[in-house]
Amino acid sequence: MVKQTEAEFGPVEILVNNAAIFAALELKPFWEISEDEWDLVMRVNARGPFQCTKAVLPSMRKLGRGKIINIASGTFLRGAPMFCHYVASKGAVVGQTRALATELANDNILVNCLLVGLTESEGVKNNAQFDKAKNSTLGSRVIKRAMEPEDLLGPIYFLASEDSDFMTGQCINVDGGAINY
Repeated sequence: MVKQTEAEFGPVEILVNNAAIFAALELKPFWEISEDEWDLVMRVNARGPFQCTKAVLPSMRKLGRGKIINIASGTFLRGAPMFCHYVASKGAVVGQTRALATELANDNILVNCLLVGLTESEGVKNNAQFDKAKNSTLGSRVIKRAMEPEDLLGPIYFLASEDSDFMTGQCINVDGGAINY
């Protein structure tokens, strides 16, 4: 992936770790989550950003700079029920963000994180099990509307830009004010 990107666009200086298993998960108590399902969620949601970051590190080191933006979830702060594996995986992303920010600072590679609220992605829109969560989430938000994927663009642009050059290891809530601490 990195070699192909470098061949087409040059050295990688920005990485957004955004892939995750979420909308395909069935809401269920933690004791009903199989070890295989737990491992799959951890492999994609926690190990995926780890592997992608390792893959771009040589390119960023060669450039002498880089920005890594990890997408986590506000569920980590609230401990949302019925999604123990998802919540734990996003907690791991927050931990990675903070550890990598410290480890990579001397390489001028800045690592930050967005804690995203429930977003009206295609997967969420097409999954009836989220209807109840949508109503609850909307009720908890200060901004009383659904969150769209486009709502992440401004924060991502900011973290990718020079405007955030003195930030690393930070988590920014992007959730319409649902978690405002």
